[in-house]
Amino acid sequence: MTTGMNENVVVITGAGAGIGRACALAFAAAGARVAAADLTGDSGRETVKLIQEQGGQAIFAEVDVADADSVRDLMAATVKKFGGLDHAVNNAGIEGQSADTAECSEDNWDRVIAVNLKGVWNCMRYEIPRMLERGNGAIVNMASVAGLVGFSGLPAYCASKGGVIQLTKTAALEYATRGIRVNAICPGVIDTAMVDRLIGGDVEKNKAFTALEPVGRKGSPEEIARAAVWLCSDEASFVTGHPLVADGGFVAR
Repeated sequence: MTTGMNENVVVITGAGAGIGRACALAFAAAGARVAAADLTGDSGRETVKLIQEQGGQAIFAEVDVADADSVRDLMAATVKKFGGLDHAVNNAGIEGQSADTAECSEDNWDRVIAVNLKGVWNCMRYEIPRMLERGNGAIVNMASVAGLVGFSGLPAYCASKGGVIQLTKTAALEYATRGIRVNAICPGVIDTAMVDRLIGGDVEKNKAFTALEPVGRKGSPEEIARAAVWLCSDEASFVTGHPLVADGGFVAR
């Protein structure tokens, strides 16, 4: 595990479970102070409790990333508590309802895009000014292999994650000479509650999802978290605008 965050400050959205919780714990273990944000209060506070039990520093904020005021308040609370912002993992996301493109409802489309894509933009537009105050920073946006290849029945999700990749590249170019690096991670099939919902307890569907991975297993949230910590560390100082694929070989087929 990369260490040496030296009490740097990181905001992590969707920190109540899965990849977000794993990222919060990993950054805390590396020495960062964590602002854990989630729409669900109980799970987010549990993440903070886990960090504090391990001797780390963390606060919780209940946040809807699709709401700009909610995100603005998160950044203000983070700076008030910890004095600034160095890193961010914009991880909050939803899969939405499964339906082919012509059957996808407008409500489903709008909500998925609002959380997964607008939510990332909302976060960056409040994170970047705080990082400019520091003179440097690193942002990781959580995309997906679904932003690189198509998945039948998930048109809004795929569109949102493809948009995250392009938004990441654009922001990386804009701030490349101003001390801020912006990257994305494209996880494959990860053992999370989101994937469990897509599988729906179907044994055969679970086998099919696992078979998508050439390595023969699903990834763990901790494996994605380690990639996020690395991308925010000085060890990745020459990496920006990159969609890092962590997918067990999925897109190599």
